[in-house]
Amino acid sequence: MPDGRRTRPARESHEVQTTPDIDPDADPDVDPGINPGVDKTGELRAEIEAAGYYPDDVAEGVAAAVVGERVLDFVVHHEPTFDHDEVRRHVTVAALTPTRLVVAHTDEHPADDLLPSPYTATTAETVALPAIRSVVVQRMVVQGEPGDGLPSEAVLTVAWGAIRRLDLESTQCADPECEADHGYSGALTADDFSLRVSAAADGAAAVPRLLSFARALTESTVRG
Repeated sequence: MPDGRRTRPARESHEVQTTPDIDPDADPDVDPGINPGVDKTGELRAEIEAAGYYPDDVAEGVAAAVVGERVLDFVVHHEPTFDHDEVRRHVTVAALTPTRLVVAHTDEHPADDLLPSPYTATTAETVALPAIRSVVVQRMVVQGEPGDGLPSEAVLTVAWGAIRRLDLESTQCADPECEADHGYSGALTADDFSLRVSAAADGAAAVPRLLSFARALTESTVRG
């Protein structure tokens, strides 16, 4: 970069070192290792309201997927995008329950041939915690600025095998004069859910909020 600053990406993983004590009087149907008594359903609804993006539609879609389970942790991300001369908005809600990860996306669409008025579309997916194969956290730390050592951006990628992306490119030959067709090579990567936030675009609280959710999700999958 022209100003000499460097951004250092790093991946981190979280491990649970201890196992909570088991209460002999606790309900045997409730996993004592997954935050017993914690329920952030009200906080989730308040944050959806604060985002100001069709809160009733978003909250209803998330509630239908959560189906009354406790919300242990969550993240709400509102992302405006530019489409030619229009601004389109998109909101992502990820919620962690004692048994599942719930991911909901809500988009707004202009009127079309089927629906004469603008409308929203909410898609919600639920994934059982044992089905989650990997949780990848990438932290970007800008060097040489005040607050050095604190991540300025973070990316959370969760894979459970439902969607995979295949990136292909022509296979290159070491001989610069070779004109033979060597076919294609590529990489197959999981692409189920990925969320990137930055302090510059989403506010100072967005990065630690996402990292906190990532840790809670990782701990839940370890216990599972």
